[in-house]
Amino acid sequence: MTRTATVRAARLDQVCADAVDLAREAITEVDPSDVGEHLDVVAEADRLVTHFFECHLAGYRGWRWAVTVTRVPRSKHVTVCETVLLPGPDAMLAPGWVPWHERLQPGDLGVGDLLQTPADDDRLVPGYLLSDDPAVEEVSWELGLGRARVMSRLGRGETAQRWYDGDQGPDAPISVAAPRTARCVSCGFYLPLAGELRQAFGVCGNLYAPDDGRAVSADHGCGAHSEAIRETEAPVDELSTVYDDSEVESVAVSRAPGSVESTEPGEPYGHG
Repeated sequence: MTRTATVRAARLDQVCADAVDLAREAITEVDPSDVGEHLDVVAEADRLVTHFFECHLAGYRGWRWAVTVTRVPRSKHVTVCETVLLPGPDAMLAPGWVPWHERLQPGDLGVGDLLQTPADDDRLVPGYLLSDDPAVEEVSWELGLGRARVMSRLGRGETAQRWYDGDQGPDAPISVAAPRTARCVSCGFYLPLAGELRQAFGVCGNLYAPDDGRAVSADHGCGAHSEAIRETEAPVDELSTVYDDSEVESVAVSRAPGSVESTEPGEPYGHG
């Protein structure tokens, strides 16, 4: 047979509950005007209660002063245990604390800053383990060429996805606007990476390209491609000049006085 233990609720001690003035006077850290009206009294244990008072301190909206009092058995003398400022149900609280490595964002590291990588970073594995990267495994047997840690498969996968979705991937505005044939994989300035990432990424080595010195995807592109040819539209057929002579008006052309032509009749002159 299973027995269920029951927890007896603490009974409110009336002597301690009546010690409201004593509890108020125990709040000595601030000016008396910062202590508001009595809000509640709660039984913590036998002959142990906590009085709550409204807090009027600036910046502590919804907070409450909590004063815990007690007495010994068969004694009417009440003493103060502790005084503390606690948030109430509607208190304004600061955001929850977030570890620094979760708050850190790309670009936060500045000149002179030191960023320590955690020992349990999932993106790294000890260098003496198989890294699953052929480029690393080829030299792992050579004494003195190893590193303490190398990127794990998870780390390489996250890096590849981040690069591919970023400004050096195929969907970047500069890549979309480039000619269809101007892809990095066919560019003479494209320097493929080593190891597993070689299949999809390299570094741009074109001084005039906006991504010079950056890792780019093989299907990224820009107008500085080594073999780029401007795509032009098909020429428009030129039409021959056409004159509309359906209507011609004859007018007399005057001759200079005394000239031979002045004795001749006027010649018609076409006027459209």
